[in-house]
Amino acid sequence: MEPRSLTIVLPAYNEEARLGPALDELFGYLRRHGERGRDGAPGAARLPDDVRVLVVDDGSTDATAALVRARPEFVAADGAGPTATAGAVLAGAPPVVPLMLVEIPHVGKGAAVRAGMLAVETDLAIFADADMATPPDQLPLLVDALQDHDVALGSRIQPDGSDMRRSQPHHRRLLGKAFHSLASVWAVGPVQDTQCGFKGFTREAGHDLFGQQKVTSIVFDVELIYLTRRRGYPLAIVPIVWSDRRGSRMHPGSRLALRVAWDLFRTPLLHRRVEHRGATRPDAG
Repeated sequence: MEPRSLTIVLPAYNEEARLGPALDELFGYLRRHGERGRDGAPGAARLPDDVRVLVVDDGSTDATAALVRARPEFVAADGAGPTATAGAVLAGAPPVVPLMLVEIPHVGKGAAVRAGMLAVETDLAIFADADMATPPDQLPLLVDALQDHDVALGSRIQPDGSDMRRSQPHHRRLLGKAFHSLASVWAVGPVQDTQCGFKGFTREAGHDLFGQQKVTSIVFDVELIYLTRRRGYPLAIVPIVWSDRRGSRMHPGSRLALRVAWDLFRTPLLHRRVEHRGATRPDAG
């Protein structure tokens, strides 16, 4: 059945400087609602009619949450906010896209994404980086893939083998290669770009996988891919456009390296009892 609703989940920690322009870009794209976007990219008309945006504030100490509440698209928990009028609907105007906010104590990006994905009530959910490193016109590509897959992973590696991560600083590329070498052997198999912050899920798969997620560090993407393969969900790899946006919250160091190594090592151990969805338990007794 064709999905009728989509939530875009944006985890944010101290993103006061970057979140405003990113939301302008996202809502500008959604409001245009054309078949084609700029430069021939897919337009928002290819998305479900019911689209929602959910920002998860991961315990920010700046004005990230206040910025979201001040936006004209914001809808409070009591439902106060923008609504589509009957006249606008009759006139064929694009549907109103509400902006919602969830606030959690600061734990890490993995916890913020989990909180957002478990709050989703729509048919599909896509999480993306709050700086729009992956532009909004790539959303229809994941939606299309989720027509016949339960999980869709954005990949910065293109069909011709070129890699958009080349725009990253040299030290991050080296760290990424070392990380992937370990992850591919231990947890994710043939998935080449585990850390792309652009992934989509059907509601059933999302609630199942994020309900079992335990890792909150940057390794949470690896854990999700491991769980997806372990549970047997159909998975699509979708090449996407991406650009490096300066201002990353990740600061390489020995402490981070140890945390990453530990989380990689323990991921399969944490889920050693997770069964394939098709597995049947023998009747007791």
